[in-house]
Amino acid sequence: MGGTIAALADAGHDCLLLDLTDGSPTPSGDRATRLIESESAAAALAPTSGPGRVRRLLLDMPNRTLRHSIEGRHKVAGVIRAHQAQLLFVPHPEDAHPDHLAATRIAEDARFDAKLTRVEMPVPPGYNEIGPPVYPKWVIYYYCTHLRTIPQPTFLFDITGREGRKRSAILAYKSQFIDNPKNAGVLPWIEAQDAYLGSRIGTRAAEAFWTREPLGLSGLTGLV
Repeated sequence: MGGTIAALADAGHDCLLLDLTDGSPTPSGDRATRLIESESAAAALAPTSGPGRVRRLLLDMPNRTLRHSIEGRHKVAGVIRAHQAQLLFVPHPEDAHPDHLAATRIAEDARFDAKLTRVEMPVPPGYNEIGPPVYPKWVIYYYCTHLRTIPQPTFLFDITGREGRKRSAILAYKSQFIDNPKNAGVLPWIEAQDAYLGSRIGTRAAEAFWTREPLGLSGLTGLV
């Protein structure tokens, strides 16, 4: 959803990218490499102007063995309170990747935990304090599944004009998509999918999202 992140930042939103793990070990690259790559990817999505921004925060949970737990839920709930998040984007809940499934469950429950009164949540790295209880109004799921499925989205987000920044963010992960020959085809099929999804709404490129809860409209402005 890199194109959507770029578009939201351009629109003035404060976008926080929350990494539960550092993404290592991997077939190519190590922790130091992944940390540099993740910062470069966030920089590629930064807003071109205006008050919006793209930031990144690492909670340093264990990669490849991520588990849904009260401790993990509360760590993420602390971030939600510190950021006073109104909207969460999380991985689609149908996936073959155990870490993705755990991350989704952690985030869904953290959304609930973040609103609980008289429950102290841990202060996230980089923050001196956290805000009051808050309940993000929406949870929206993006597609990053390891299953051979075709997205069945609730809506498509127009990312026209942000394709280049999305491409740069993906290529920032050199250890994943350049140095690892098994992933050489990932970028072309992502771009092909974005172009196809864009054609479904009459734009150059789009990204797919799914929701459990209905999104409400107060007007038709912005529909494409």
